[in-house]
Amino acid sequence: MPRGSGSKRERQYEHIKESAQDRGESTGRAKEIAARTVNKERARSGESKSASRTSTKDMSSGERGGRRSGKGSRGPTYDQLYEEAKRRGVEGRSHMNKSQLQRALGK
Repeated sequence: MPRGSGSKRERQYEHIKESAQDRGESTGRAKEIAARTVNKERARSGESKSASRTSTKDMSSGERGGRRSGKGSRGPTYDQLYEEAKRRGVEGRSHMNKSQLQRALGK
């Protein structure tokens, strides 16, 4: 857990980590899932010094998990695809829609 996290975030981290382990994730992967989720929630509530646009403007972690758990999962969001395209240096990404980004990234 990051320094400065309150007891609520500590409990949240432990709960998410234990849930991931119960689902069969390795300890390392469970810790990663928990840390990312808690960090996103901290950014959304203004508890962190810096935050990415996807952390603050995107839907909450809980809402995303609920939407992705059943049939009809739509995969990563446009913003997530765009950020990955930016990291990979995809040309013309700013003019692409979600399906074009998916094709360019091979997803």
